[in-house]
Amino acid sequence: MSALSYAARDSVTMFRRNMKRAVRYPSVVVTIVLMPVLFLLLFTYAFGGALGTGIQGPQVQGDYIDYIAPGIILMTVATGSIGAALGVCMDKTEGIVNRFRTMPMSHASFLTGHVLANLVQTALGTAVVTAVAFAIGFRPDATALEWLAATGLLAFLAFALTWISAAMGLIAKTVESASNLPMPITLLPFLGSAIVPTDTMPSWMRWFADHQPFTPVNETLRGLLMGTDIGDSGVIALAWCAGLSLVGYLWARSAFHRGARR
Repeated sequence: MSALSYAARDSVTMFRRNMKRAVRYPSVVVTIVLMPVLFLLLFTYAFGGALGTGIQGPQVQGDYIDYIAPGIILMTVATGSIGAALGVCMDKTEGIVNRFRTMPMSHASFLTGHVLANLVQTALGTAVVTAVAFAIGFRPDATALEWLAATGLLAFLAFALTWISAAMGLIAKTVESASNLPMPITLLPFLGSAIVPTDTMPSWMRWFADHQPFTPVNETLRGLLMGTDIGDSGVIALAWCAGLSLVGYLWARSAFHRGARR
């Protein structure tokens, strides 16, 4: 059996381990789903009338739910990344990582298993939030191909954010700090075009909103689902996802090997 086959086998084993732990301790998965659902309901029913009326224009047509739902779905992906930081840090602080390092197994499978398990949990959470959005009036007009492209984009973003979150879990000293470190990631969609178009913001905030990673991803997702203009957002979104994936992977690998030398 080749080294790659061993790594794949061990990664599957670690994936199954982490999925079993998620089933036994579902609080993280519930949080991943609950927070975006609450924001979706809050902005739709409490603020939707005022916001929808105040920003009606070429970018906001029809009901406000159709504008905000892609942004909340994006937020679900960002929130889901927190689970990787928590899981990795729990294993590190409990000492199981050191045990894994002494075992005849692929060391890369530890992080790979966490990333794959977190991607599955994030996908489930995103599906639930999307279903809630449909239940309260979200009506996208995307074709099957556009839905496939939107799903691929969300998966690519989730992959990138999960690696970054895993790295944060490795550098965190406690589980509590591991839950706080990825928090800015979950807030970035609010500082983009998720809630309101960026051209309604002050100039200094608009510059930041237009040039942070979540805005092009959000505009691409909204364009795919609702038929709005995407422009060059799609290329920029893919570039951001690729760059974040590379940074997250290299950071996590470096942090893991640094811990092995201590």
